[in-house]
Amino acid sequence: MARARSYGGVVYVPRFNALEDPAAIDAMIAAAGAGDLVTADRDGLPYATRLPLVWLREEQRVVAHMAIANPHWRTIVDGSAALVVVSGPQAYVSPSWYAAKAEHGRVVPTWNYSRVELRGTVHVHRDAAWVRDAVTRLTALHEQTRDEPWAVSDAPEAYVEGQLRGIVGIEVVVDFVEGKAKLSQNRSDADRAGVIAGMRAEGDPESAAVADAMAAHSSSTSSQESASTR
Repeated sequence: MARARSYGGVVYVPRFNALEDPAAIDAMIAAAGAGDLVTADRDGLPYATRLPLVWLREEQRVVAHMAIANPHWRTIVDGSAALVVVSGPQAYVSPSWYAAKAEHGRVVPTWNYSRVELRGTVHVHRDAAWVRDAVTRLTALHEQTRDEPWAVSDAPEAYVEGQLRGIVGIEVVVDFVEGKAKLSQNRSDADRAGVIAGMRAEGDPESAAVADAMAAHSSSTSSQESASTR
C-alpha cells in the first residue's frame, strides 16, 4: 500500500474491513474496469467523471482518457490533488438474515460493499502520442482474453487520428492506495452464512457477487487460521 504522502485519516477503514493485499486490490480494479475521477477547480467546486482506466501498479499511476467535450478536464489544475474511486459489488443487508435476529433481535440493516481509493496528483495530456498510448493500453487490457482481439491499429489511421482528437489523456500519479471490503467480517459465522444465503436468494447479480465475495473471504480466512495452527 503506497503512502508517500500523508492524508491524515481521510479514509474510514475499520481494521477488520481493511483490504491490504495488493493482488486483491489489483483484481478489484481490473474487475471494475472503471472508476470515478474526482477533482476540484480553482474555486473548490468538485467535479466527478466515470472513466475506463488502467492501473499501472509498478509505475504507481492511473492512465485514462476523457471526451474533449466534457468540461471537467478544463477545470483541472495541473498537479492538483485527485481521487479515483473504484467500486466493487455492493448490496443491502437485511437484519432478517442474521441468526442473531432469532437469538436476541438486536440487529439492524447495513450495506456491504468493496472499494478502492487511489489518491495523488492529476495531469491532463493533449499530446497525441501520449493519448494514443493510453487508448492502446486500455484496449489491449480489455481485448487480451478474446479469441480475436481488436487492436487500435486495426482501424484506418486517418480514422484513429480523428478519434484521438476528440479526447484528452488523464493521468493520476498515485501516492496513496486504500482498499476496503465491508463483508460482514464483524459478524459471527452463523450471521455471515445467513447473509450469504439471503443475498443469493435475492436473485440479482449484484447481491450474488457480494455473496460470492463474502464466501471467498470466509474461505480464505479459515484457510489462513488453519495454516497458523499447524
